[in-house]
Amino acid sequence: MREVAALADVSIKTVSRVVNGERTVDEDLARRVHEAIGMLGYRRDDSASALRRADRVSSSIGLVFEDVANPFLAYVHRAIENVARARGVLTFAASADERPELERELALAFCARRIDGLIVVPAGTDHSYLARERDAGLALVFVDRPPAFLDADTVLSDNAEATARAVRGMVERGHRRIGFLCDRAELYTAQARLQGYRDALSACGLAEDRALVRANLANPASVDAAVRELFGLAEPPTALFTGQNLITTATLHTLRALGLHNSIAIIGFDDFELADLLEPPVTVVAQNVSELGRTAAELLFARIDGDASPSKRVVVPTTLIERGSGEIAP
Repeated sequence: MREVAALADVSIKTVSRVVNGERTVDEDLARRVHEAIGMLGYRRDDSASALRRADRVSSSIGLVFEDVANPFLAYVHRAIENVARARGVLTFAASADERPELERELALAFCARRIDGLIVVPAGTDHSYLARERDAGLALVFVDRPPAFLDADTVLSDNAEATARAVRGMVERGHRRIGFLCDRAELYTAQARLQGYRDALSACGLAEDRALVRANLANPASVDAAVRELFGLAEPPTALFTGQNLITTATLHTLRALGLHNSIAIIGFDDFELADLLEPPVTVVAQNVSELGRTAAELLFARIDGDASPSKRVVVPTTLIERGSGEIAP
């Protein structure tokens, strides 16, 4: 900036005002500064600027998600980004691939770059490693799943209650053999949805058959194998509840391959693209992804702005969208 100021024959303060887009600079001075910038190839360095400022604000936040390519998380990401952009804040995201060690590595890498806040969809079961960063002033919010061994703001869907409502509806339609498929059993969302499944069966006077539950389904191949196992049982299910959108789509592929897509009821947790255009259209428990992301972002920026109140736990309601597949009779 000193070189730009010398070449343009202006003060460093004037260069700073031009670079920051202030409109009160004299047009002739601004033109000279821009010409000098062009000749010298000057580029603004926000990280250096943050180091010089007393507040060390970086105007950036980090997101550590399971997989930014997951449609559900992509929508959450966009909702957070909308709030951040309105404040002139950049959003950086990374995928932890449901690996606790990678989640930790990414979160601490963001912290080392002195972001102003961090939003995490946790994969691990111990988040005490972030306590030091939080105590040092890092704004921190968890979304979709709560943290473990760390007190922090959390935004969740009503996982257990929503699953219980959906499964009770299946029982009311006459189903007595309802299968349940989910991802990693240690994840909060899988546990909560499985608890909702069990609560619904208990409330309806049905005993849980552990043979109808399949967990730790990490990819389409494992889902395909699980669905084929269920329909190889002596008493196969007449309905399925799938605990996550990618599991739902993989299950639909297998049901179609088995010729069962029009005879087996299925309800999935999370909506997904084209669910309403399939045959039959897919009934889902739809999370309010925009509300999840917006709420997480607003909590984060409240902390960045100085909110020191006790941590908050916000539960966002879901919606059961009945399209046809979940209403198939046994």
